[in-house]
Amino acid sequence: MSTATELIHSIPVDAQTGAISVPIYQTSTFVQEAPGVNRGYDYARSGNPTRAALEDLIATLEKGSTGAAFASGLAAIDAVVKLLQSGDEILAVDDIYGGAFRLFTHIYQQFGITVNYVDTTDAENVFNAITPRTKLIWLETPTNPTLKVSDIEGIARIARANRCLLCVDNTFASPALQQPILLGADIVVHSATKYLGGHSDLIAGLVVTKEAELGARIKYIQNASGAVLGPFDSWLLIRGIETLHLRVKQHCANALAVAEFLQQHPDVAQVFYPGLATHPNHGIAKKQAKGFGGIVSFTLKENTEEAALRFVTSTQLFLLAESLGGIKSLVSHPANMTHKSIPADKRRAAGVADSLIRLSVGLEDAEDLVHDLEQAFRAAAQRSIFAKQGILSVPETV
Repeated sequence: MSTATELIHSIPVDAQTGAISVPIYQTSTFVQEAPGVNRGYDYARSGNPTRAALEDLIATLEKGSTGAAFASGLAAIDAVVKLLQSGDEILAVDDIYGGAFRLFTHIYQQFGITVNYVDTTDAENVFNAITPRTKLIWLETPTNPTLKVSDIEGIARIARANRCLLCVDNTFASPALQQPILLGADIVVHSATKYLGGHSDLIAGLVVTKEAELGARIKYIQNASGAVLGPFDSWLLIRGIETLHLRVKQHCANALAVAEFLQQHPDVAQVFYPGLATHPNHGIAKKQAKGFGGIVSFTLKENTEEAALRFVTSTQLFLLAESLGGIKSLVSHPANMTHKSIPADKRRAAGVADSLIRLSVGLEDAEDLVHDLEQAFRAAAQRSIFAKQGILSVPETV
């Protein structure tokens, strides 16, 4: 059975009514037959049938034992970190999402959990950086925003040999393209806000564990900490997942067309997209994933923040906004947006240049997207000329 067919038929028909859409159980509590005697649910923070359907669905898609749904991607990450204790160490990918960096460095380090950031595209770096205190290896692959790809299977072997948990943030790939648990990961996390939801209309996070025992610990943390996903957003997320494979297929096709256009543009210094043969991690990306995703990043030859800001405010179809993975194309400037919480020196060392621009390539016609980028380069160039001449406003015809 194909993964697309499995996905569609993993969403259950309601046993009570035969409803083909999972019902929204918009309730805070459940009537009990006697104290402690119920029909599987007692209070909606501890469990809700709509959320349970979502949690079972993501566990099936990621080939894990247990799924847990949270109120945001960061709440999901927070639950995983709570598996650790003071004195433990996280070994994390250096090109990390700014929100994860903020959580690891500014929240959990004050509780005695240290973080060591390394370039995980070379598994030897991971091996050499592990210490007796390392309890969790944290990967994003592809990374945000430079799209580095790490060898999940190779790093999983290192993690097992050193009795570390391996957690993979699978947000950029989604289970439509990559299933880290089958490659040896212990935990998978998602900002389900992105490709899984797919329509820029919800905030959600998911955790999937390989082993049931670890899943029970995550579920305990979920209930104890309380950052659960509500029933309506759970239903929205299920509905988004229904079309995941179709959407991701088109995202990938459009992103490749955009990346190939950018690669030959004279104003572009470097293009980051694992689907290009020139990408340094193209081989491992091709080996461990079924596609290369919908995110394309690039740097400008004029390697300045000002040049990047001129470009990101010149696009028309690519809308300037945080987030990614929706049907509409988005553009962002990581240094000023998603990665602003990371100190400039660390950000640049990880490859996030001041002129780096991230595109979330949507489902519009690829030719229209390329035309939008073409006009943005022209408009940005004109604005640069006017700025050098001291002209503050740009004529309407530009």
